[in-house]
Amino acid sequence: MGCVVLGLEEADATTLIVKVTCISVSVSTLQAELSELIGFKHYMEMMMVLTTAESVGPSSDENVNVLDTTFNQVPVRVYEPKILLPGLRRAVIYIHGGGWCLGSAKMKPYDILSRKSATELNAVIISVEYRLAPEHRFPDQFNDVYTVVKYFLQQDVLVQYSVDPARVAVSGDSAGGNLAAAVAQQIREDRDVQGEIKVQALIYPALQTIDFNTPSYQQNGNMPILPKTLMVRFWSEYFGCDKSLLKMMMANSHGTHESKGLSNFANWSAHLPEEFRKDYKYVPLGGESPEPSGNVPGVFDPRAAPLLVGDEKLQALPHTYIVTCEYDVLRDDGAMYARRLKAAGVRVTHEHYEDSFHGAIMFITWPTDFAIGQKMISHYIEWLQRNL
Repeated sequence: MGCVVLGLEEADATTLIVKVTCISVSVSTLQAELSELIGFKHYMEMMMVLTTAESVGPSSDENVNVLDTTFNQVPVRVYEPKILLPGLRRAVIYIHGGGWCLGSAKMKPYDILSRKSATELNAVIISVEYRLAPEHRFPDQFNDVYTVVKYFLQQDVLVQYSVDPARVAVSGDSAGGNLAAAVAQQIREDRDVQGEIKVQALIYPALQTIDFNTPSYQQNGNMPILPKTLMVRFWSEYFGCDKSLLKMMMANSHGTHESKGLSNFANWSAHLPEEFRKDYKYVPLGGESPEPSGNVPGVFDPRAAPLLVGDEKLQALPHTYIVTCEYDVLRDDGAMYARRLKAAGVRVTHEHYEDSFHGAIMFITWPTDFAIGQKMISHYIEWLQRNL
C-alpha cells in the first residue's frame, strides 16, 4: 500500500502526526496480510487488533446519562441528556464506520461525538453496536441496524425516551453512512413501522459496488486512511470469503448481466459534477464476468449499495446531509448520491471538504486531535440543530 501525505498547510507537529499515522496504517495492513498468509488470524481480525482505537465504558457525566442495553437483542449504547427542557427531544440513531468489519460504538471518538451531540442538540443518541465481518456477513449488519431503527420508532419506545416522533434522524460515517442510507430507503416500505425518519446525515458514505474506478478511486487509490485495496477488501469481506470476487473487484471486472442493468445509476460521467470528474475518462462497464452475485448474494443488492436504485425510490427519502472529502476514494459515491437525490426532488445539503480525508472525524483525540475533524463535527451538529 502506498503512502501519500496531504499537501495541506498544517503545523509541523500535525504534519509529522499525519506521516506517522500513514506509516502506522501501512504497517498494520502488512501485518494483517502476513497474519492471514501464515494462518495466524484472519486479515480483518488482525486489523481489528491493530487499528481499533481506545474503547470506553458507558460512564455518565454531568451532562449525559450513558447506558449499554439492547434493542430487540441488538446491543446499543444510549446517551440521554440530564437537563430536562420543556417539550420532547430529538433523537439520532448513529451507526459507526469501519468497513462492516472493524470499529465499535464504544470507541472513544464515537463516544465523544455522541456525548457532544446529545448535549448540544438536547437529543437522545442511540449508537448501534452491530455485528461485524468476517464472523457475520451481509445482510447481518444491515439487519441489526434496521432492527434498532424499527424498534426505536415504536410509539411506546419514543414515549419512554421522551422523543418527538417527528424529529428522529439516522446517521453514520463510512460503512455506517452506507447502513444509514440503506435503512432510510428500506424503512419507508415497511408497513409495520410506526414512525418515520425526518433526516439522514451521511458522512463520507460508501454507496455503490459497481465501479471501483471512479475519479476519486483513481485519484486517491494510495491515500491513507483508506486506500483502494483496503476499501475493496472491506466490500468483499462484507459479502463473503470468495477470493475470486476480491480479485475481480480489484480489477473492476466483477460486472455481470445483472449489474449492467444497474450501471446507469452509478454512471459518474452523468451523475458526477464536472469539478469531480476532472480529466478522467469514463469507461463503460462490461457485464461478461461469471455471476459473482449468484455465488455471493448481495453484491448489487440496494441494501448494500443504496446508489443502485431508481429515482422513484429516491423521491421518498427525507432531507439529507452528505459529507464528502477530496482525499477519499469514496468521495464520488457521496457526490453522485447528492446529485441524484437533488434531481429526484429531495432536499440535500452536500458539504464537501477540499482539505480533508476519509475518517477525519475519528481524529479528535490526543495525539491526533486535528482541527479538520473538530470542524466537521461542529458543522454536522449545526446542521442537525437547524434541520432536525
